Amino acid sequence: MNDNEKQQIPIDYLNQIAPKNTSKIDFLRKKSVVIGIIITAILIAITAIVVIVSSFNTQSTQQLAARLLTTNELAEDASSNIKSSQLRALNGNLKIYLTNTIRDIEPILDTEDVKIKNIDKNITAAEASQTIIDTLEDARLNAIYDRTYAREMSYKLDTILTLINQLNKKTNNKDLGNFLDDAYSNLVPIQKELADFNETNI
Repeated sequence: MNDNEKQQIPIDYLNQIAPKNTSKIDFLRKKSVVIGIIITAILIAITAIVVIVSSFNTQSTQQLAARLLTTNELAEDASSNIKSSQLRALNGNLKIYLTNTIRDIEPILDTEDVKIKNIDKNITAAEASQTIIDTLEDARLNAIYDRTYAREMSYKLDTILTLINQLNKKTNNKDLGNFLDDAYSNLVPIQKELADFNETNI
């Protein structure tokens, strides 16, 4: 090979005959994109779960507050209609319990930017007690008010206990958890006494 032939060899000749690594580079790029997508999807899922749980807590806390309020109204209205001294005393304890519990739930609602007098209207409407009010009025007219009241309130308190349990299982809020524990332990004996009164007076 003479000098002229040597000069005609392209400068990037070695690059042209070297094996290409583009497939490996493309694979690494695709892998990085896939990993990025997976990480993004996980972050979105975690954020969605946090939002859903937070929304559940807020809605359930309002629902509990609304149910306590309507139950308290029933207890207040019943005071003048109850004949049994035993049931009257039990109802007096229930009113004290409900008043204190409603007071204790207000700071928890405040942390959720909800005032107890401004609970979501849909929740308030769902917790209305008109059916029970009508049932109790019929019972009063038929002279069976006491046992009907005990039965209806026992059931109403049982729904509160169920809601407390559901909320307690979902929440990570320590203050709310403590409130729910106290509310549950205070409510159980009253609910049982109402249930027992109904059974012994049928």
